[in-house]
Amino acid sequence: MTRTTPDPIALESSRSAGVRGPEATLRDDSANPPGPAGPASGLAGERVRFTRGERLIVDDVDITVPVGSVGALVGPNGAGKSTLLHLVAGLERADAGAVRFGDRDLSTLRRRHRARVIALAEQEVRDEPGLRVHEVVALGRTPHLGAFQGLGEFDRALVQRCIDDAGLAHLADREYGTLSGGERQRVNLARALAQEPALLLLDEPTNHLDIRAQLTTLSLLGELARGGLTVLAALHDLGLAAAYADHIVVLHGGRVVAAGPAAETLTPELIHDVWGVRADVLEHPRTGRPLIAYVDDRD
Repeated sequence: MTRTTPDPIALESSRSAGVRGPEATLRDDSANPPGPAGPASGLAGERVRFTRGERLIVDDVDITVPVGSVGALVGPNGAGKSTLLHLVAGLERADAGAVRFGDRDLSTLRRRHRARVIALAEQEVRDEPGLRVHEVVALGRTPHLGAFQGLGEFDRALVQRCIDDAGLAHLADREYGTLSGGERQRVNLARALAQEPALLLLDEPTNHLDIRAQLTTLSLLGELARGGLTVLAALHDLGLAAAYADHIVVLHGGRVVAAGPAAETLTPELIHDVWGVRADVLEHPRTGRPLIAYVDDRD
């Protein structure tokens, strides 16, 4: 199912009719009205810095993800990927720097408005005692509902669409706690999509997934991006990042050491410098994208 970003006239009509969506939220935040540019420039972080205790985790990071693209955040363990996602999502507060989405400083958004603009699917799979899959996904609608407001027809249809998109229709009535780690991961994604974000953040979205589910998930993210969603995903697998991401950001020691298209970024020299392994970077015979072949130093 292809999703497209509505035009401004349709958005105004939707707002008048009470229909919710991420773009309408961006336009409808009277406490922090956007300028004329809207979210067209995508995600931009400037000189973002964060320490935990005495340890510098994120060190003056500049990061951009163009609107309507899939960005991959890659780097070794401890590079600062999860922390940077948390800073963008507002779960942590930066010591310095700014993070903007389009013309909007994300730190100025109230919590509820932020949850309508940004969704984060974390890699940890939390228990949701007693809830079935469709109920967990429906929790993504919370930022759009009043204190005592239940799901309306629009909300229920959207929740079902997110369940279908994540390949969970056959599990919709299963208890969340009985699912495997990979199945829970897909429920987390569906729940994030149900928030109708303009910016989707994912921490290791392919973790726990089998190969087919990994490819299906990343293909879905690409389809959503083509429909106007901006995506930033932390990935460990450089091969998947090279195959699916439009924009690569390489973190090492809390700093950005390279950024750009995969073919320009994931070079054998950079892979060796950052990950300490040898690799050949080839061209995929079907897609033309980079194909990474690791080489055992003992060979």
